[in-house]
Amino acid sequence: MILVDANAILRFILYDNHDMAVEVCKLLEKNKVFLRYEVIAEIVYVLHKVYMMPKTEIGDCIKKVLKLTNVDTESEEILFLALEKYAMVNIDFIDCILCGFNEIYGFKVLHLTKSSFQC
Repeated sequence: MILVDANAILRFILYDNHDMAVEVCKLLEKNKVFLRYEVIAEIVYVLHKVYMMPKTEIGDCIKKVLKLTNVDTESEEILFLALEKYAMVNIDFIDCILCGFNEIYGFKVLHLTKSSFQC
């Protein structure tokens, strides 16, 4: 199993560097890879803040990656819920992941900022 960083998945999604994108495509075809929550959160951040991609499009792109046969993650169910929530509300993606834990496992979420949210 190979841990993949955000830049590799960004090249795959954006296909903005042909050589790197092809290399990542080959890697994903031939190897089992693992995407951690932190990596997905960085991908979401870069696509939204740097590339100004709409939240719904970000969710669609990441879901396609997660559905690839050789891609595994900690919990696809939590990530899919987080991506859906992220597209609908104005909170950070990490907070959306916490809401996924709330919805699936019943964990309470403590959020100590002025702009509090509810899952």
